[in-house]
Amino acid sequence: QVQLVESGGGLVQPGGSLRLSCAASGSIFSIYAMGWYRQAPGKQRELVATITSGGSTNYADSVKGRFTISRDNTKNTMYLQMNSLKPQDTAVYYCNTGPIGVAGMGDYWGQGTQVTVSS
Repeated sequence: QVQLVESGGGLVQPGGSLRLSCAASGSIFSIYAMGWYRQAPGKQRELVATITSGGSTNYADSVKGRFTISRDNTKNTMYLQMNSLKPQDTAVYYCNTGPIGVAGMGDYWGQGTQVTVSS
């Protein structure tokens, strides 16, 4: 199984920035699309951003213009640059990749990293 490890979460003030990273094991990283999802307590997991193997990106309306997703296939790493953070961005952020399953998401998930935006 592919192993995914997120890092970079933490506590920041509103208007601040964080850069999340997701490092993947294996040699098939570059052939799959990847995505960032987030989940707050009591809410469903929601899509934040996706990036295809060729670099095409898509963003949720709530983060468009503030977040940037990118990937470095040589390093098997995906990034999420988060700027102008708001309290409503508070959630556990998960990276996702692999062949698409029945739920419409990749089969492989990281353990998640907590992002808290508060003054």
